[in-house]
Amino acid sequence: MNFPFFSKNGEILPSEQATIPLSNIEYSYGFGVYENLKVRHGIVYFTKQHIERLQKSAEIIGLTHQFSNEAIEQYLKELLEKLDLKEQDNACNIKMLLIGGREPQLFIMALAPHFPDRKLYSEGAKMITVHYERQFPNAKTLNMLPSYLAYKKAKEQECYDALLISKDGLILEGTRTNFFAIKDTTLFTAPKEDVLEGVTRQTVIAAAKRAGFTLEEKAIPLSQIGEFDGVFLTSTSSKIIPVRQIDDKNFQIPEKLKELMQAYDTFLKESNGIFD
Repeated sequence: MNFPFFSKNGEILPSEQATIPLSNIEYSYGFGVYENLKVRHGIVYFTKQHIERLQKSAEIIGLTHQFSNEAIEQYLKELLEKLDLKEQDNACNIKMLLIGGREPQLFIMALAPHFPDRKLYSEGAKMITVHYERQFPNAKTLNMLPSYLAYKKAKEQECYDALLISKDGLILEGTRTNFFAIKDTTLFTAPKEDVLEGVTRQTVIAAAKRAGFTLEEKAIPLSQIGEFDGVFLTSTSSKIIPVRQIDDKNFQIPEKLKELMQAYDTFLKESNGIFD
């Protein structure tokens, strides 16, 4: 699926002009941050939270720029109006790419959506573990080589993603997912200070609390993972995906996790893409 336009610093341009020169040292060295948003049936999900996280990521790595939250939201709105994605069967993902330097640049572009295999929701995903800690865990930066290599290793072993494990043996997050464990009606996940706080992570927690679940943010040792009823992943493109295997450890999909998945689907329908 190709989209004919993109936005550069608020200007709508033909997609063939969406290029970055090889001489751009900031892009080459990964001095940039990004966000991915989901557009389904004409609804852009959780724009405010994604823009806020883009700004936070930039602040963490010292990327100063001229783009306000309001300006970014306006650029996004104008691009979507130009692309005319209001039809019920239209869907895409939106990528915001902010590159630093003397003249910071903000690119906003539509990409073909990614839909996970439907069997993952009923059968669960396979995972491997990789020992790695991101330098700036709270920032969504372009410095993704170690995560990319971990993800590549997972795919080579026919797994959905790789879980990042700290030097102390604690489960942090996936290369592109947040990680949760569940026991009865209590959810457990790493403290938000130690991971990239996904927007879906935030909304799943809100939906879970609304449905009567409780949350504990605590370090989860990989060695104790068998003590939980089940485990699952969250991300923008996949929502909630149960996990059936981590390395050589197998898991069931408990009924309470199935209830949470249904509760989150309801939450998304009722939110109309807005979360406060």
